[in-house]
Amino acid sequence: MEGSELIRMRRSIRKYRNEQIPRDALEKIIEAGLYAPNAGGRQGTLIVAVHDRALAEKIGRMNLGKFDRSRLLGSFVSKEQPSAIDDPTIRNGFYGAPTVCAVFAPKHFLFSIPDAFCTAENMVLQAADLGIASCIVSRGEETFDSEEGAALLREWKIPESYIARCFVALGYCDGPYPQPKARKEGRWLIIE
Repeated sequence: MEGSELIRMRRSIRKYRNEQIPRDALEKIIEAGLYAPNAGGRQGTLIVAVHDRALAEKIGRMNLGKFDRSRLLGSFVSKEQPSAIDDPTIRNGFYGAPTVCAVFAPKHFLFSIPDAFCTAENMVLQAADLGIASCIVSRGEETFDSEEGAALLREWKIPESYIARCFVALGYCDGPYPQPKARKEGRWLIIE
């Protein structure tokens, strides 16, 4: 599939089948993340892939544990693929995806957040090309901000100078693949 077509067909999926993705596909998705642009070419992001449904579920619950709904702008995401923004009864920030990748970046680096999200974007595009559904999930910083979270970081040997910035949820779409939303008008301008 051509890059521009892939960009237009990829969707954020929030309903997953109870089916694990293949290990070789996961490795291709991780590799795509490792080729993402990072400021200064420093290759500063780290990826931890959780290919264990039970652990992904546990971390997904931690992800929503400190979710502050008061900071939302009142937007509605999707009736077909509701988010935690739409439905306060959702308890897993990864929506039941059987695999999740945590993207870490240096805590005190100016471009830490953009680097992590560039990594995540490469990963979701590669996933879509492989026929795997995905969703980029934020709240990385809050997810591991507990003793339970800190224990996982120690177990994974994440340097203390790094922080989780985002996640990539991976699995197979449960139900019909969503159609694209119409693009909002007035979102671009060319100055010549």
